[in-house]
Amino acid sequence: MSDIIKNIENAQLKSEVPVFHVGDTVRVHGKIKEGNRERIQIFEGVVMKRQGGGARETFTVRKISNGIGVEKTWPLHSPNVADITVVRRGKVRRAKLNYLRQRTGKRAKVKEIIR
Repeated sequence: MSDIIKNIENAQLKSEVPVFHVGDTVRVHGKIKEGNRERIQIFEGVVMKRQGGGARETFTVRKISNGIGVEKTWPLHSPNVADITVVRRGKVRRAKLNYLRQRTGKRAKVKEIIR
């Protein structure tokens, strides 16, 4: 990659990114534009995967809403992601939790790390 592109991407990176891993339950504060107004909507769920690196890094969060699984993929360094807070630490042995898609109810839970 060109040095010019690297410099532009490094300028786009957020200075402080919270530490979270796959399996953690997080609250993502996303900015939503409706007409000329802007508000923040909270999306809380389990981190299914993190992929990419640098300015292109993304993470996917899954939650169950009214019995239906909803997944959203967020760019980590996007200005539309106002804040990420970790609610619970999860104990997992995989980098991607795709098996949670087939599970429902209590089986879809991730064990918690108690510190």
